[in-house]
Amino acid sequence: MTQGTNLPRVGGYNQAVVLDAIRTAGPVSRVELAPLTGLTSQTVSNVVRRLLDAGLVSESGYAPSSGGKRRTLLSPRADGAYAVGVQLDPDAAVIVVVDLAGEVLASRRVELPDGATPADLVGRIAAAAQRLTARTRIDPARLLGTGIAAPGPIDGPAGAVVSPPNFAGWGRVPLLEMFETATGMPVAMDNDATAAAIGERWIGGKERAGSFLFIYLGTGVGAGIILNNTVLHGDSGNAGEFGHIAVDADGTTCDCGSTNCVGPYVSPAGVIGDLFDRHGAAAAGRIGLTGAADGVHRDWKTLRQAVRRGDPAALDVVHRAGRRFGQAARGAVALLDVSRIVLGGEAVRGIEPIICEEIDAAVNATSVARVIRRIAVERSVIGEAVGAVGAASLVLHGNYAPGWRMLTQP
Repeated sequence: MTQGTNLPRVGGYNQAVVLDAIRTAGPVSRVELAPLTGLTSQTVSNVVRRLLDAGLVSESGYAPSSGGKRRTLLSPRADGAYAVGVQLDPDAAVIVVVDLAGEVLASRRVELPDGATPADLVGRIAAAAQRLTARTRIDPARLLGTGIAAPGPIDGPAGAVVSPPNFAGWGRVPLLEMFETATGMPVAMDNDATAAAIGERWIGGKERAGSFLFIYLGTGVGAGIILNNTVLHGDSGNAGEFGHIAVDADGTTCDCGSTNCVGPYVSPAGVIGDLFDRHGAAAAGRIGLTGAADGVHRDWKTLRQAVRRGDPAALDVVHRAGRRFGQAARGAVALLDVSRIVLGGEAVRGIEPIICEEIDAAVNATSVARVIRRIAVERSVIGEAVGAVGAASLVLHGNYAPGWRMLTQP
């Protein structure tokens, strides 16, 4: 648990420390908060009073009696704050409105036309987000801002995406500034995988405290890294480029120019192509795949349905992709020394058991893993909306997490 300081000049930081402790350990009493935060009982009482007055926490019941006066328990107030989250993919944007407890109050998927300019997309998404927040009837004064889970690579300090490979014709696009202008509210932005990891940490509470590697599968593949409750951004804001980890591959060229990056083998387009290559057009047609360049989203959904039906060709290529995931994850775990891997993203829905099984087999095969500790491989606690919820969590974390350094601060 993050430790606070009893100096009055950092009351804002202490407020974040106490709120984070209540969120992670709650329901929790004032007496328990002192050792959890390193603050004196008097400081805890003062901070809790401010949090109650601000409507961020509530007294939610009483602890069982141990012979004396029953202790009052504290919990976060779900209606204490809200944020909008936007996950931006080539085919669509997923928009959510999230409360302080991480509950999704409303969501919408906005299809995006091919060839639209960044300005057109931002305008369309901002208008849809405005309609969505109006529909939820939340208190506008408690809406903190909008978070954007953007495709990489990004220039974090500048709030720009830089030639994302799945957005044809995009160069350096100042998305942060464009969304601020379009929404009229504070905006935070990070790459989609890191946003997903931040969301997992925010929503996951005790289950996601500490360190973990979040593997995110959308149109492409990326990773978010949480070390000792702190996000790892890297010098340029692009740490976690999981798709560019080298594996023992067959020579498929990545958009970066390399021929052994894991990304082209585990992305939806790559797995669909692998099925055509290994099992032929007849098997693909039997499953219902078209192989069309503009039909990847539809084909991927069809392929995952075939996996759930037990189709042998579909199972074969998804297991092969899982083994590639495992190769890359083993190297990442050896480098980072994390004891947990979390898998999530809209594109992984329905095939999580297979991918988790293959990653587990790879990362727990080494002698180090067996002797020191087993690495847990788990699904996201958020589910398929983890990118959009993670985007909203950028705003909540940026306002309320102690010492949390955001790439772009709301």
